[in-house]
Amino acid sequence: MWIQKIIQLKAKRRGFHLIDKELLSQLPEINQYEIGVAHIFVQHTSASLTLNENADPTVRGDFERHFNVIVPENAPYYRHTYEGPDFMPAHIKSSLLGAELSIPITNGRLNLGTWQGIYLCEHRDHASGRTIIVTLNGKMGA
Repeated sequence: MWIQKIIQLKAKRRGFHLIDKELLSQLPEINQYEIGVAHIFVQHTSASLTLNENADPTVRGDFERHFNVIVPENAPYYRHTYEGPDFMPAHIKSSLLGAELSIPITNGRLNLGTWQGIYLCEHRDHASGRTIIVTLNGKMGA
């Protein structure tokens, strides 16, 4: 059975944010799946998605600091800067991390590892809310 939903996330400050609960609160249909896959896609070129540590918030801060070192603002070779110094770096960070995740569904739940969480990686200083498309596919329970 296929289901596709558009989910609006609230605006978040720049950084790496756990969004599992926010996503799942808008996806009650997932409980019907015995086995399947959730495909999660962010419809933006200045934000990305990734899976990582869900327990220690210092990991998310370290991600932000590291990405700001490897993709700095105000690099002299950037030309795509008309929306500010965070604009081109946001596009590069988004391409490095990616815009989609595929996660198995088992017995009505995302089958994540013990310490895994879904991150929205917000790369803009003043972003608006983000749009996520979630496509569920699998076998429904009895």
